[in-house]
Amino acid sequence: MSTQLLESKTGPSAAKRVERDYLSYSAVRAYQQCPLRYFFRYVAGLPEKTVAASLMFGSAIHRGLEFYFRQSLEGGSEPSLAELLHEYRLGWEERDLPIRFRKDEQIGSFDPLAERMLTAFLQNDLAQPRGQILAVEETLRGPVIPGLPELLGRVDLILETPDELIIRDWKTSRSRYTQDQVDESASQLLLYGELAQTFAPGKAIRLELAVLTKTKEVSIDQHSFLLEQVPLIRTKRIVERVWQAIQEEHFYPAPSQMNCMGCPYKTPCQKWPG
Repeated sequence: MSTQLLESKTGPSAAKRVERDYLSYSAVRAYQQCPLRYFFRYVAGLPEKTVAASLMFGSAIHRGLEFYFRQSLEGGSEPSLAELLHEYRLGWEERDLPIRFRKDEQIGSFDPLAERMLTAFLQNDLAQPRGQILAVEETLRGPVIPGLPELLGRVDLILETPDELIIRDWKTSRSRYTQDQVDESASQLLLYGELAQTFAPGKAIRLELAVLTKTKEVSIDQHSFLLEQVPLIRTKRIVERVWQAIQEEHFYPAPSQMNCMGCPYKTPCQKWPG
């Protein structure tokens, strides 16, 4: 999209739309946090020029965990800490955008933290999941709400026990999750649980959130709950209202210190005519 379109009097609706035949939960959350940022990313398709080091770090840790569980799924031997750290470092190397570091950061400065976190993971019971691993980093897609595009999601781990199907998502965090953060993540897992029912039809579905902290003394907290209809219906209604607002082109900035700090769309946002 050109700068002229951004500066035109007709506003965002004048821009050429990026066509997508699916909806992701991350897109829904992006709209809730800042509708104009959603527009720049998902409608206008403006590319981000850099990626925050904190996001790269989280992705690199996830790569190490994915390697660990994929080895288990394929019947391989349990990876060592050295192997997980190797995968972690590959996560930094395989990137599409320049990394945006803070003043006190560089790639190597994250290594000690990564070693503490992956060591804590290997020593935790969650590294030996109960039940059979059915899928690792599984892409799920399907209709969830009538009249809306199909929902697309990616689940870290799907397990099956004699009694339950377990959907587990791993998060990295600066500190332990508050209940509000757990509730927010639960909404995403509720929708993913709905999509994953075909893995074990008729079984109860347990949703689990495992939070690995970036603290000096690393903690791993597990939050667990069942897929229940009342919170699922509420989550669906929220997604439905967000989609309605997107279709009606309700795009506007939502300035705050949290939203604006590090936002890749500061320049087009400032040029947005309203």
